[in-house]
Amino acid sequence: MAKRTLREIMTENLATVTLLDNVYEVAVKMRDWNVGVIPVVNEQKDVIGVITDRDIVIRGLAEKHQGSSKVEEVMSRDIVLGTPEMTVDAAAKLMAKHQIRRLPVVDNGKLVGIVAIGDMAIRNILQDEAGEALAEISETASRH
Repeated sequence: MAKRTLREIMTENLATVTLLDNVYEVAVKMRDWNVGVIPVVNEQKDVIGVITDRDIVIRGLAEKHQGSSKVEEVMSRDIVLGTPEMTVDAAAKLMAKHQIRRLPVVDNGKLVGIVAIGDMAIRNILQDEAGEALAEISETASRH
């Protein structure tokens, strides 16, 4: 049986923001799309970061920024990326290694989708690897 790839399970229709957006606009987009992470892209659709609901709370609100912060002030720049041809197994291991629950997927540097650890488990694809990755992420998070 051929190994499944991220292309087969990634979400392709996704919200994005740019550095021109502010945190309020990101929060509204998160609410409207019912998501907790949004990739930050430039005009060419290159991924330059991600902004999570946690980024907004920790870097946006807890650090007492006045008004609505710029995306640039709260986004995470140190991001891990996958490719459409990456196997689900390789992606699960990468996500566990970097303690992340979501992996933006790029093709030739351009954003084409995103995969969440839950996508792997929900679709019964390599359930053991996805479960192990989630367990590792959750275990490390509970120690912090």
